[in-house]
Amino acid sequence: MKILHTSDWHLGHRLHEQSQYEEQSQFLAWLEAYIKSEEVSVLLVSGDVFDNGVPSTQSQKMYYDFLIQLTHTSCKHVIITGGNHDAPGTINAPKELLSALQVQVVGKVTENVADEVFKLSVGEEQVVVAAVPYMRDQDIRRAVAGESFDDIGDRYKLALVNHYAEVGAYCESLKSESEPVIAMGHLFAIGGSTSESEQSIYVGNLGDIGAEDFPKIFDYIALGHLHRPQKAGGSNHIRYSGSPTILSFSEIGYEKNVILIETAKEKPLKIENVLVPKFREILRVKGSVEECIAHLQQIDKESHSLTPWVEVVIDNQMNAKIENQEINKAAEDLNLEVLKISLKNERNIQGLEALLENSKQIKELQPIEVFKMKCREQNFDITENTEIFDAFNEALQIAREN
Repeated sequence: MKILHTSDWHLGHRLHEQSQYEEQSQFLAWLEAYIKSEEVSVLLVSGDVFDNGVPSTQSQKMYYDFLIQLTHTSCKHVIITGGNHDAPGTINAPKELLSALQVQVVGKVTENVADEVFKLSVGEEQVVVAAVPYMRDQDIRRAVAGESFDDIGDRYKLALVNHYAEVGAYCESLKSESEPVIAMGHLFAIGGSTSESEQSIYVGNLGDIGAEDFPKIFDYIALGHLHRPQKAGGSNHIRYSGSPTILSFSEIGYEKNVILIETAKEKPLKIENVLVPKFREILRVKGSVEECIAHLQQIDKESHSLTPWVEVVIDNQMNAKIENQEINKAAEDLNLEVLKISLKNERNIQGLEALLENSKQIKELQPIEVFKMKCREQNFDITENTEIFDAFNEALQIAREN
């Protein structure tokens, strides 16, 4: 049996206000073709299907069209879990209808863990899948009056670990001796490497979940949330597939993957990273103004199916406004889009007001980044006042979910 693990599609995402519809459509077409060619039987999507809780009609159409197309392939089962960007109601609304297409969705943690576990059959083979979605604090942990931030973290982690233990125990009751058991999750695990496009989804250190915290029954754990493909804590069987398309300029420099898992009787699962093609070139050029313009002209000479998007990082800082104008003027007649112009080390040397003045788009700044910068400007050391940083993260999480 072949099982494909992917996550973090973020359908509807915009990179510096530019729609990524074209490359996301091409990814889904490639994914369908890959499933056909490799005769994949099961598709797992570990959260963040959409970029926000109220996806556009265009994004939803892309999603549902893809699921319909899968009915014409070898894929017999699809399991989709909600991520921190997904609204549980949006994922769960068509639950019964999708189930008729052999697509199982779990938008939020259920009251009965049995509703998160699926025993799938493909020919004579079977696999048990624990489809655990992103677990919100209010879904799994009851608040206790007067508890400290450390208490909140400890109780949340305990609830998280206990939930996986309960799910694992239920999987144990279902499986036969030779059946593999796979878990899904959308969370931050210790040792994971992040990029600028990922939201902080836990308060303080609530995301400190290690490989040892997952039950041993799971032969593979298909994680979502981090956009860089990686193993969690060095464990070969606990992996982030990463996002299939670049969602931030900080993600330049590494390949995008999906992960293919193959079952074999009485043998460890075969796990293989599968390279996702680049559907749009997203590039960064560095140097003096003259060097950057030369790099842009070289990019223009190359053949591209979609217009390349470029970040320009300028070394010299004589007059930022004049330099920006030179770059924009040089790029006008080129077959590319300069989405971002920044100065080398500018974020280390400028205060908040100066950065906002020179920023091409205020939306480039993440809320946590703005908060840290404001603290520095006010000479407030948040490293010595971690409870303030935790409180900000908690308020930010509540705001995003509402």
